[in-house]
Amino acid sequence: MSSHGLTKGLVVTVLALVGAWAFAQAPAQEQALTRSAQDAQLQWGPCPPFMPVGCGLAVLHGDPAKANADVFLKLPANAAVPDHWHTSAERMVLVAGELHANFKGQAKLELKPGMYAYVPAKLPHSASCVSSAPCVLFIALESALDAVPTEPGR
Repeated sequence: MSSHGLTKGLVVTVLALVGAWAFAQAPAQEQALTRSAQDAQLQWGPCPPFMPVGCGLAVLHGDPAKANADVFLKLPANAAVPDHWHTSAERMVLVAGELHANFKGQAKLELKPGMYAYVPAKLPHSASCVSSAPCVLFIALESALDAVPTEPGR
């Protein structure tokens, strides 16, 4: 083998090793996922204490203590959520049930499955699950999840 061929082979080997090392150092790529409200793998946790008994939250993606998390919120049938607000804007899609929502300064909205709602940050609102089955909302958050009741002590 000529010295030119040996040098070329060495360069290719070094580049391959550098590429493999760089690939190994890259952060792991996230996996795609799907979830449904009936998914047995969902881990439903409690809602804040001022929310109705039987309310549940399930994290779908991200960390609710940080920006850009997605959650399911489940409300029992015929349950009412008192007036509250969030630091984050919310993007919601009703997955199941029928929900009536009241946003400060606006007419009541009636959400049916598949309907989208946007709630600006810090806008006080309340809601009622008016169906005979639980209501499930998909909620996408821009910043950490919180819920602040508008009436102190709740």
